[in-house]
Amino acid sequence: MTDEIPAIDLEAALAEDAPADLLLRVREAAERIGLIQVVNHGVPLELIEDFERRVERVLRLPRPEKAKLASPTGHPFRGWRQWPDDLGRLELERYSVGQFDNPADAAAAGVSERWLGLYKHGNVWPPEDPDLRGVTFAYAKAAVVLAQRVLGLYERLLGLPAGSFPDAEPHHINMIVNDYPTWTYPDTVAEEEKLLLLEHTDGSAVTILHQHGEYSGLQAQQADGTWIPVPVVPGALQVFSGTILTRWTNGLFRPVRHRVVAGGSATRQSTGIFYHPSLDTVLEPLPAFVGEDGTEFEPVVLGEIDETNVENYLKVFGRPEQVAAWREGRPFVSELAETSAGR
Repeated sequence: MTDEIPAIDLEAALAEDAPADLLLRVREAAERIGLIQVVNHGVPLELIEDFERRVERVLRLPRPEKAKLASPTGHPFRGWRQWPDDLGRLELERYSVGQFDNPADAAAAGVSERWLGLYKHGNVWPPEDPDLRGVTFAYAKAAVVLAQRVLGLYERLLGLPAGSFPDAEPHHINMIVNDYPTWTYPDTVAEEEKLLLLEHTDGSAVTILHQHGEYSGLQAQQADGTWIPVPVVPGALQVFSGTILTRWTNGLFRPVRHRVVAGGSATRQSTGIFYHPSLDTVLEPLPAFVGEDGTEFEPVVLGEIDETNVENYLKVFGRPEQVAAWREGRPFVSELAETSAGR
């Protein structure tokens, strides 16, 4: 494994006597590619495995049963859905969870009234596993702690006082599980050219990812535009820099551009937990990073970005039938080709 994406012992990096070369590796990765892997990260592996076993059972239910877990209002980031290519072949199956089940829960946690409407599209929990909800939120809570520790490490690397990155509560988080089928169609391009998830950056401060599978389908883009695989390291979690961190550092820490390519002889699964500060937070570069040339980043309130997330997503990725379902507030289940996986 190359050091473009270093695997870091987080406890060692956070120690007062952390080796200078270790800290340099972390900073170089944050500036060059926006991605590190961490071990000794504090998120219990048994919790990750328990969550993944439960979600795996949901994703292996018969398709008619899974269709009942689609968002009742057609929200693309709630519940279950499938994502086929233009020929109707399944590229991605997804189960998504928001931070709160409803506006009342959000209000009780301290979310400002202005943003409560973001939670009117509730989570969809499978009745077959009443304990999944508790396990999911326990995992998300542990990931928040990890995100805060990594941001604390980045503050140290940048010579900032602890707590410099905005961290007002309640933090804003969401979770997505992506399940990628094997790609066995004989008339397609080479595996390394078949994208199951298009290239993009995350709008989070940082994203905590766990990938599991037999092949390195996840790829990250280097500064020169080339793509490299993100190795599957047992026990490791990947920490992606998102566009919020880039904004805070006035572009110094780049957001990792990533994608997923086809490959392997078994399904590949990943879980991403997207960490943001409070929805009330004004996102702008920290003064320490704004010199005489100023900044190209205009101040923006995080909640205002989140209010437009669905519409912006559908403009880019939504197909007409999905957009219609969203406009009409009804469930959406993709049509799949007769020969597609996932039917």
